[in-house]
Amino acid sequence: MTSPYLLTGTLLTDGTTVGDAAVAVVDGRIAYAGPWAGLDVASLPALAHVELPPGSMLLPGLIDLHCHGAAGGDFPGGDPGAARTAVDFLHRSGTTTLLASLVTAPRGELLRSIGTLRRLADDGLIAGIHAEGPFLSQARCGAQDPRFLRDPDLHFLGELLDAASGHLRTMTYAPELPGAAELVLELASNGVAPSLGHTDADTRTTADSLTEAARLLAVSGADRARPTVTHLFNGMPPLHHRSPGPVAACLQLAAAERVAVELVADGVHLDPETVRMVFGLVGAANVALVTDSMAATGLPDGEYDLGPAGVVVRDGEARLRSNGALAGGTATLLDVVRRTVGAGVAPADAVLSATAVPAGVLGLSGEVGSLRAGLRADVVVVDPDFRLVRVVRGGEVLA
Repeated sequence: MTSPYLLTGTLLTDGTTVGDAAVAVVDGRIAYAGPWAGLDVASLPALAHVELPPGSMLLPGLIDLHCHGAAGGDFPGGDPGAARTAVDFLHRSGTTTLLASLVTAPRGELLRSIGTLRRLADDGLIAGIHAEGPFLSQARCGAQDPRFLRDPDLHFLGELLDAASGHLRTMTYAPELPGAAELVLELASNGVAPSLGHTDADTRTTADSLTEAARLLAVSGADRARPTVTHLFNGMPPLHHRSPGPVAACLQLAAAERVAVELVADGVHLDPETVRMVFGLVGAANVALVTDSMAATGLPDGEYDLGPAGVVVRDGEARLRSNGALAGGTATLLDVVRRTVGAGVAPADAVLSATAVPAGVLGLSGEVGSLRAGLRADVVVVDPDFRLVRVVRGGEVLA
């Protein structure tokens, strides 16, 4: 629809729930969002009322900071057509804003893939690029190919930044590697949020690195941007009472609102009890729900690729063909929100962690992540069970 229109239902935005609410969309922006009783129809153009099923809930468009593909398309593969197919599927599944994630690969492949994704960002289809590697721990490489891991290299980082032309938004790094401190400084200086992960670091190294990353981002003046933790618990030592490792520091800094921790709450990467525990400890405002999705998302079990690695998906669980390591997820972000609510997290909190929190990480809170007047009209309509009803992106109702 291009003419002004109105959506009505229960509003879930910014950690609150508003019953009997309305969202008015004019010229691709939100003209009003709030209680129906507060809507001044006379101040707006004539609005077409979009019929929705009874009990519909209106959420901000979901925002995924960490996904590698979907619908057979693999972002690290560098194929423009496949990447666009993945983005289109994700948009229509409710993820209206996303970072396209890369994996560790040979230098030439990384630069080629970044070139492909840069064009998607130039076209406004993605919000930027997330580089998961290559400056990661050999001991905690997970599905990352250890052959291509390396210590931080500022010259190589410069090549990646140049290739991305301002669209590299986050990078996963291991803080214990030689040169990690200089890497964090260079990332923050270029407006890239450091994301600690795939690390074997101890508690102190983790805390020091994230604290410095937060300080540097604050100095850079990025709007509400802060460092993140790449899929907390996965790709790092488990929390142990005599060796707390990085998890303890990440939880403490998240509770202090210094960092946001990613959770792949898909029922495979984390037990639901773990998800509920983290929300209870650090609060929804410090959690970013992500998918870590790969090419199999939206498709049946089978064999797929994740960058240079072969992946087998059985019962929706993706693992490397070579060693059985978890190799990304197959859930959409709306699936993750639904499962988070199923784990016992309040619906408004789960939605907050998939909308306003990642918007803040990206410094996009003035554009997306909430339902309020002036923002881009990204709306996900769901039924009371968080099943998809309709998606609006930039005012356009997607099929």
